[in-house]
Amino acid sequence: MTRIVSIIATPNQSSRLLGVTNYVEQQLREPKYELTTLQVTSIPAEDLIFARFDSPAIAEANALVEAADAVIIASPVYKASYSGILKTYLDLLPQKGLDGKIVAPIFIGGTIAHLLSIDYSLKPVLASLGARQYVSSIYATDSQVTRTGQGNDIAFELNEELTARLDRTIEELRIDLARRSS
Repeated sequence: MTRIVSIIATPNQSSRLLGVTNYVEQQLREPKYELTTLQVTSIPAEDLIFARFDSPAIAEANALVEAADAVIIASPVYKASYSGILKTYLDLLPQKGLDGKIVAPIFIGGTIAHLLSIDYSLKPVLASLGARQYVSSIYATDSQVTRTGQGNDIAFELNEELTARLDRTIEELRIDLARRSS
């Protein structure tokens, strides 16, 4: 079975990023894929901040990434870069933790001005972790994702342009995973 893990690094549980990642995960729900979501906020903060490599939560998260064929890395953009919680977790991955993985970066920000943050802030860190194969990155803006409902009934609507780009990236991921398994 092909394993895909989504690393979602948003401290905001009503973030529009979740609308984007939920869409991607729904499109990938197929019997041939085993999807796992790793909410970085589910890892104890002290384990992350104090870099407790021996923490059971860190070991479990790293085992998910190690077993994955593909890794979706999703973060909001803050101060022209990805979230600090993502960086804190990436620092705890083994040195070659992304070696041999297909990586799909997904960012969301308030403005298109930070479009290149994936290339300039995230990809160098991922490369140091062994990432070499990427599908097309997705950078969405808040205006492309509408939040509806409240509380536990929050839902998201993605605009057509964003869903079209997501669909192309998802198809690239499917093709790359099929090549790898054949």
